Amino acid sequence: MSDRVRVTAGARLHFGFVNLSLAHERLYGGLGVALSDPETTVTAEPADGVVCDRPDAREYAERAADLLGVPGARVDVESALPRHAGLGSGTQLALTVFDAVARANGRESDVRAAAPDLGRGGRSGVGVAAFEGGGFLVDAGHPTARFTTSRPADGDWTVPPVAVRHDVPEEWRFLLVLPDADSGRSGDEEDDSMRAVVERADPAVSDRIAGVVSRRLLPAVAAGNVDRFGEAVAEIGRLNGSWYADEQGGVYRPPVGELVATLSEHPAVYGAGQSSWGPAVYGVTDAARTDEARAAGRAALDAAGVGGEVRVVAGRNAGARVERAGEAPRNG
Repeated sequence: MSDRVRVTAGARLHFGFVNLSLAHERLYGGLGVALSDPETTVTAEPADGVVCDRPDAREYAERAADLLGVPGARVDVESALPRHAGLGSGTQLALTVFDAVARANGRESDVRAAAPDLGRGGRSGVGVAAFEGGGFLVDAGHPTARFTTSRPADGDWTVPPVAVRHDVPEEWRFLLVLPDADSGRSGDEEDDSMRAVVERADPAVSDRIAGVVSRRLLPAVAAGNVDRFGEAVAEIGRLNGSWYADEQGGVYRPPVGELVATLSEHPAVYGAGQSSWGPAVYGVTDAARTDEARAAGRAALDAAGVGGEVRVVAGRNAGARVERAGEAPRNG
Protein backbone atom coordinates (compact mmCIF):
# COMPACT_ATOMS: atom_id res chain seq x y z
CA MET A 1 0.00 0.00 0.00
CA SER A 2 1.25 3.47 -0.82
CA ASP A 3 -0.41 6.84 -0.17
CA ARG A 4 0.02 10.13 1.61
CA VAL A 5 1.40 9.75 5.12
CA ARG A 6 2.15 12.18 7.94
CA VAL A 7 4.87 11.43 10.53
CA THR A 8 5.35 13.49 13.69
CA ALA A 9 8.26 13.22 16.12
CA GLY A 10 8.97 15.17 19.29
CA ALA A 11 12.06 16.99 20.51
CA ARG A 12 14.50 15.52 22.99
CA LEU A 13 16.74 16.80 25.74
CA HIS A 14 20.33 15.58 25.90
CA PHE A 15 21.72 15.66 29.43
CA GLY A 16 25.25 14.59 28.48
CA PHE A 17 27.44 11.53 28.11
CA VAL A 18 28.52 8.85 30.57
CA ASN A 19 32.12 8.79 29.32
CA LEU A 20 34.31 10.83 26.97
CA SER A 21 37.68 9.39 28.06
CA LEU A 22 39.67 7.03 25.85
CA ALA A 23 40.90 5.36 29.06
CA HIS A 24 37.58 3.50 29.46
CA GLU A 25 36.21 0.60 27.42
CA ARG A 26 33.12 2.33 26.05
CA LEU A 27 32.93 5.86 24.68
CA TYR A 28 29.98 8.26 24.85
CA GLY A 29 26.79 6.69 26.23
CA GLY A 30 24.15 9.38 25.88
CA LEU A 31 21.51 10.29 28.47
CA GLY A 32 18.31 12.08 27.56
CA VAL A 33 14.55 12.25 27.51
CA ALA A 34 11.92 12.50 24.77
CA LEU A 35 9.58 15.50 24.90
CA SER A 36 5.95 15.90 23.90
CA ASP A 37 6.62 19.28 22.33
CA PRO A 38 7.89 20.96 20.16
CA GLU A 39 7.46 18.60 17.21
CA THR A 40 8.68 17.91 13.70
CA THR A 41 5.91 16.93 11.26
CA VAL A 42 6.58 15.72 7.72
CA THR A 43 4.15 14.55 5.05
CA ALA A 44 5.07 12.46 2.03
CA GLU A 45 3.39 10.86 -0.95
CA PRO A 46 4.82 8.79 -3.81
CA ALA A 47 6.36 10.62 -6.76
CA ASP A 48 8.63 9.89 -9.72
CA GLY A 49 11.37 11.96 -8.14
CA VAL A 50 12.10 13.87 -4.97
CA VAL A 51 10.17 17.10 -4.64
CA CYS A 52 10.77 19.20 -1.52
CA ASP A 53 11.10 22.95 -1.01
CA ARG A 54 13.32 22.69 2.08
CA PRO A 55 16.98 21.95 1.20
CA ASP A 56 17.95 19.90 4.27
CA ALA A 57 14.77 17.82 4.11
CA ARG A 58 15.23 17.33 0.36
CA GLU A 59 18.73 15.95 0.95
CA TYR A 60 17.39 13.45 3.49
CA ALA A 61 14.56 12.50 1.13
CA GLU A 62 17.03 11.85 -1.68
CA ARG A 63 19.12 9.64 0.60
CA ALA A 64 15.98 7.85 1.74
CA ALA A 65 14.87 7.15 -1.82
CA ASP A 66 18.31 5.70 -2.64
CA LEU A 67 18.38 3.55 0.49
CA LEU A 68 14.86 2.28 -0.06
CA GLY A 69 15.18 1.79 -3.81
CA VAL A 70 12.07 3.86 -4.59
CA PRO A 71 11.56 6.46 -7.34
CA GLY A 72 11.01 9.33 -4.91
CA ALA A 73 8.40 11.24 -2.95
CA ARG A 74 6.79 14.63 -2.61
CA VAL A 75 7.83 15.78 0.85
CA ASP A 76 6.48 18.71 2.86
CA VAL A 77 7.81 19.85 6.23
CA GLU A 78 4.79 21.13 8.13
CA SER A 79 6.73 21.96 11.29
CA ALA A 80 10.31 21.56 12.47
CA LEU A 81 12.34 21.99 15.62
CA PRO A 82 14.59 25.04 16.01
CA ARG A 83 17.83 24.19 14.17
CA HIS A 84 20.91 23.39 16.25
CA ALA A 85 19.29 24.58 19.47
CA GLY A 86 19.99 21.44 21.51
CA LEU A 87 16.62 19.77 20.92
CA GLY A 88 17.67 17.16 18.33
CA SER A 89 16.46 18.95 15.19
CA GLY A 90 18.78 17.21 12.71
CA THR A 91 18.12 13.65 13.83
CA GLN A 92 14.36 14.10 14.14
CA LEU A 93 14.11 15.70 10.69
CA ALA A 94 16.25 12.99 9.08
CA LEU A 95 14.32 10.13 10.66
CA THR A 96 10.91 11.70 10.12
CA VAL A 97 11.64 12.26 6.43
CA PHE A 98 13.00 8.73 6.01
CA ASP A 99 10.02 7.18 7.79
CA ALA A 100 7.52 9.20 5.77
CA VAL A 101 9.18 8.40 2.43
CA ALA A 102 9.32 4.69 3.29
CA ARG A 103 5.71 4.45 4.42
CA ALA A 104 4.40 6.54 1.53
CA ASN A 105 6.03 4.06 -0.86
CA GLY A 106 4.74 1.01 1.02
CA ARG A 107 8.17 0.01 2.31
CA GLU A 108 9.25 -1.23 5.72
CA SER A 109 10.83 1.55 7.77
CA ASP A 110 13.80 0.65 9.96
CA VAL A 111 15.07 4.03 11.14
CA ARG A 112 17.73 2.50 13.41
CA ALA A 113 19.32 0.65 10.50
CA ALA A 114 19.05 3.68 8.20
CA ALA A 115 20.30 6.32 10.67
CA PRO A 116 24.06 5.83 10.01
CA ASP A 117 23.55 6.27 6.26
CA LEU A 118 21.65 9.46 7.06
CA GLY A 119 24.59 10.64 9.16
CA ARG A 120 22.71 10.28 12.43
CA GLY A 121 23.33 8.34 15.65
CA GLY A 122 27.09 8.56 15.31
CA ARG A 123 27.80 9.42 18.94
CA SER A 124 24.56 9.47 20.89
CA GLY A 125 21.74 7.01 20.33
CA VAL A 126 19.24 9.08 22.32
CA GLY A 127 17.65 10.80 19.31
CA VAL A 128 17.07 7.55 17.44
CA ALA A 129 15.70 5.81 20.54
CA ALA A 130 13.44 8.79 21.29
CA PHE A 131 12.01 8.54 17.76
CA GLU A 132 11.46 4.81 18.19
CA GLY A 133 9.80 4.70 21.58
CA GLY A 134 10.22 7.86 23.64
CA GLY A 135 10.89 7.81 27.38
CA PHE A 136 13.94 8.46 29.54
CA LEU A 137 16.94 6.89 27.84
CA VAL A 138 20.54 5.84 28.39
CA ASP A 139 22.40 4.29 25.48
CA ALA A 140 25.31 1.87 25.71
CA GLY A 141 27.84 3.95 23.77
CA HIS A 142 30.49 2.60 21.39
CA PRO A 143 33.52 0.38 21.96
CA THR A 144 36.38 2.84 22.43
CA ALA A 145 38.67 0.90 20.09
CA ARG A 146 36.10 1.20 17.29
CA PHE A 147 34.93 4.78 17.72
CA THR A 148 37.71 7.01 18.97
CA THR A 149 38.43 10.69 18.36
CA SER A 150 37.59 10.67 14.64
CA ARG A 151 34.05 9.76 13.70
CA PRO A 152 33.83 7.01 11.03
CA ALA A 153 32.33 7.89 7.66
CA ASP A 154 28.54 8.01 7.40
CA GLY A 155 27.17 4.48 7.39
CA ASP A 156 30.26 2.94 9.01
CA TRP A 157 28.77 2.64 12.50
CA THR A 158 25.72 1.20 14.21
CA VAL A 159 23.50 3.27 16.46
CA PRO A 160 24.31 2.54 20.12
CA PRO A 161 21.79 0.15 21.67
CA VAL A 162 19.44 1.30 24.41
CA ALA A 163 20.84 0.26 27.79
CA VAL A 164 18.10 1.77 29.97
CA ARG A 165 14.60 3.01 29.18
CA HIS A 166 11.91 4.16 31.61
CA ASP A 167 8.58 5.84 31.02
CA VAL A 168 8.61 9.46 32.13
CA PRO A 169 6.10 9.85 34.99
CA GLU A 170 2.92 11.63 33.89
CA GLU A 171 3.27 14.43 36.44
CA TRP A 172 6.85 15.36 35.47
CA ARG A 173 7.39 18.46 33.36
CA PHE A 174 10.38 20.04 31.63
CA LEU A 175 10.89 23.78 31.46
CA LEU A 176 12.44 24.85 28.14
CA VAL A 177 14.15 28.22 27.91
CA LEU A 178 15.31 29.01 24.39
CA PRO A 179 17.34 32.25 24.47
CA ASP A 180 17.89 34.42 21.44
CA ALA A 181 21.49 33.28 20.95
CA ASP A 182 23.71 31.75 18.30
CA SER A 183 22.95 28.16 17.31
CA GLY A 184 24.81 25.30 18.93
CA ARG A 185 27.60 23.47 17.16
CA SER A 186 26.94 21.03 14.34
CA GLY A 187 28.62 19.39 11.37
CA ASP A 188 32.39 19.76 11.00
CA GLU A 189 32.58 22.32 13.81
CA GLU A 190 30.95 19.85 16.22
CA ASP A 191 33.24 17.04 15.04
CA ASP A 192 36.33 19.17 15.63
CA SER A 193 35.16 20.19 19.09
CA MET A 194 34.26 16.63 20.12
CA ARG A 195 37.63 15.37 18.88
CA ALA A 196 39.44 17.95 21.00
CA VAL A 197 37.30 17.12 24.05
CA VAL A 198 37.81 13.36 23.79
CA GLU A 199 41.56 13.69 23.32
CA ARG A 200 41.97 15.39 26.70
CA ALA A 201 38.95 14.18 28.70
CA ASP A 202 39.75 13.35 32.33
CA PRO A 203 38.68 9.75 33.09
CA ALA A 204 38.05 10.71 36.73
CA VAL A 205 35.06 12.75 35.55
CA SER A 206 33.63 9.63 33.92
CA ASP A 207 33.97 7.76 37.18
CA ARG A 208 32.06 10.49 39.01
CA ILE A 209 29.32 10.50 36.38
CA ALA A 210 28.99 6.72 36.63
CA GLY A 211 28.42 7.08 40.36
CA VAL A 212 25.73 9.73 39.86
CA VAL A 213 23.98 7.60 37.23
CA SER A 214 23.99 4.37 39.23
CA ARG A 215 23.39 5.72 42.74
CA ARG A 216 21.21 8.77 42.10
CA LEU A 217 19.76 9.10 38.61
CA LEU A 218 18.48 5.58 37.92
CA PRO A 219 16.98 5.11 41.40
CA ALA A 220 15.22 8.48 41.05
CA VAL A 221 13.71 7.52 37.68
CA ALA A 222 12.63 4.10 38.95
CA ALA A 223 11.02 5.62 42.04
CA GLY A 224 9.46 8.56 40.16
CA ASN A 225 11.26 11.05 42.42
CA VAL A 226 11.33 14.23 40.35
CA ASP A 227 13.41 16.42 42.66
CA ARG A 228 16.19 13.84 43.00
CA PHE A 229 16.05 13.25 39.25
CA GLY A 230 16.47 16.97 38.64
CA GLU A 231 19.42 17.19 41.00
CA ALA A 232 21.09 14.20 39.33
CA VAL A 233 20.77 15.39 35.72
CA ALA A 234 21.96 18.85 36.74
CA GLU A 235 25.08 17.32 38.31
CA ILE A 236 25.69 15.19 35.22
CA GLY A 237 25.40 18.35 33.12
CA ARG A 238 27.93 20.21 35.28
CA LEU A 239 30.37 17.33 35.08
CA ASN A 240 29.99 17.11 31.30
CA GLY A 241 30.52 20.85 31.11
CA SER A 242 33.91 20.50 32.76
CA TRP A 243 34.98 18.46 29.71
CA TYR A 244 33.67 21.11 27.29
CA ALA A 245 34.84 24.23 29.12
CA ASP A 246 37.74 25.00 26.77
CA GLU A 247 35.57 24.49 23.70
CA GLN A 248 32.49 26.48 24.70
CA GLY A 249 33.89 29.14 27.01
CA GLY A 250 32.91 27.64 30.35
CA VAL A 251 30.96 24.82 31.95
CA TYR A 252 27.98 26.20 30.01
CA ARG A 253 28.15 28.25 26.84
CA PRO A 254 27.20 31.93 27.13
CA PRO A 255 24.54 33.03 28.02
CA VAL A 256 23.46 29.61 29.30
CA GLY A 257 25.52 29.78 32.49
CA GLU A 258 23.64 32.81 33.77
CA LEU A 259 20.27 31.26 32.90
CA VAL A 260 21.12 27.98 34.64
CA ALA A 261 22.35 29.81 37.75
CA THR A 262 19.12 31.82 38.02
CA LEU A 263 16.87 28.80 37.45
CA SER A 264 18.80 26.68 39.94
CA GLU A 265 17.90 29.11 42.71
CA HIS A 266 14.14 28.84 42.10
CA PRO A 267 12.17 26.38 44.29
CA ALA A 268 9.97 25.28 41.36
CA VAL A 269 13.01 24.07 39.42
CA TYR A 270 14.56 20.87 40.78
CA GLY A 271 17.57 20.98 38.49
CA ALA A 272 18.67 22.94 35.42
CA GLY A 273 21.24 22.58 32.67
CA GLN A 274 22.19 22.91 29.03
CA SER A 275 20.85 20.45 26.46
CA SER A 276 23.58 19.25 24.10
CA TRP A 277 25.55 22.24 22.73
CA GLY A 278 22.68 24.58 23.61
CA PRO A 279 21.54 27.25 23.58
CA ALA A 280 18.46 25.40 24.90
CA VAL A 281 18.27 25.37 28.69
CA TYR A 282 16.12 22.89 30.59
CA GLY A 283 14.66 22.84 34.06
CA VAL A 284 13.06 19.82 35.73
CA THR A 285 9.71 20.52 37.43
CA ASP A 286 6.26 18.96 37.82
CA ALA A 287 2.68 19.64 36.77
CA ALA A 288 1.79 21.33 40.07
CA ARG A 289 4.49 23.96 39.55
CA THR A 290 4.08 24.62 35.83
CA ASP A 291 3.11 28.28 36.22
CA GLU A 292 5.89 28.96 38.72
CA ALA A 293 8.46 27.26 36.49
CA ARG A 294 7.32 29.22 33.44
CA ALA A 295 7.62 32.46 35.39
CA ALA A 296 11.09 31.41 36.55
CA GLY A 297 12.12 30.90 32.93
CA ARG A 298 10.99 34.39 31.94
CA ALA A 299 12.72 35.87 34.97
CA ALA A 300 15.95 34.08 34.03
CA LEU A 301 15.85 35.58 30.52
CA ASP A 302 15.22 39.04 31.99
CA ALA A 303 18.10 38.66 34.46
CA ALA A 304 20.43 37.66 31.62
CA GLY A 305 19.24 40.56 29.48
CA VAL A 306 18.25 38.37 26.53
CA GLY A 307 15.01 37.63 24.75
CA GLY A 308 13.75 34.18 24.07
CA GLU A 309 10.97 31.64 24.31
CA VAL A 310 9.75 29.81 27.41
CA ARG A 311 7.53 26.75 27.53
CA VAL A 312 6.78 23.86 29.86
CA VAL A 313 6.26 20.44 28.28
CA ALA A 314 5.62 16.86 29.33
CA GLY A 315 7.75 13.85 28.54
CA ARG A 316 6.89 11.61 25.61
CA ASN A 317 6.54 7.87 26.22
CA ALA A 318 5.81 6.79 22.67
CA GLY A 319 7.63 6.91 19.38
CA ALA A 320 6.84 8.96 16.31
CA ARG A 321 3.15 9.29 15.41
CA VAL A 322 2.03 8.02 11.99
CA GLU A 323 -1.18 9.16 10.31
CA ARG A 324 -2.79 8.06 7.07
CA ALA A 325 -5.99 9.38 5.52
CA GLY A 326 -8.96 7.46 6.86
CA GLU A 327 -6.96 5.77 9.64
CA ALA A 328 -6.56 6.56 13.33
CA PRO A 329 -3.11 7.94 14.26
CA ARG A 330 -0.68 5.38 15.68
CA ASN A 331 2.82 5.43 17.12
CA GLY A 332 5.76 3.70 15.52
